[in-house]
Amino acid sequence: MKKIPKVFESEYRFCLILWEHEPVTCAQLAVLCKEKLEWSRTTTYTVIKRLEERGVLKNEHPVITSLVTKDEVQLAELEEMMEKRFEGSLPAFVAAFAKQQNLSQEDVEEIRRIIDKGAR
Repeated sequence: MKKIPKVFESEYRFCLILWEHEPVTCAQLAVLCKEKLEWSRTTTYTVIKRLEERGVLKNEHPVITSLVTKDEVQLAELEEMMEKRFEGSLPAFVAAFAKQQNLSQEDVEEIRRIIDKGAR
C-alpha cells in the first residue's frame, strides 16, 4: 500500500484548489489561492515547494499536478485519527460518531449498504 504523505489543514485547502483545476500552472494557482485563500504569491509558492518535497504534488515548471488523490488524503487522515483516538478500532470510531450524530433512518441504511458492499 502506498504511503500517503501528511497534508496539514491549510495545505489541504490548497490541495482542494489543485484537485479542482489540475493540471494548472504555478501562476494560475497563485491567482486562485489569492482569490480563495487570500494568500500571497510567495505563500503559494512556499506551499508548492513543501508539498513537492513531501511527494504530494509534482512541479514540472510551470505545470503542477497532484501525486495523491483527495480520497487517499482523506482516508490517510481518518486512519491516523482512528489510530490516535480509538486505538485503531473502527467499531469504536463508528460508535463514537453515531452517538454524537442525529442519524436519520436513511443515513443508517446508507451506512449499512456501504458496510455490506465493503464486506464482499
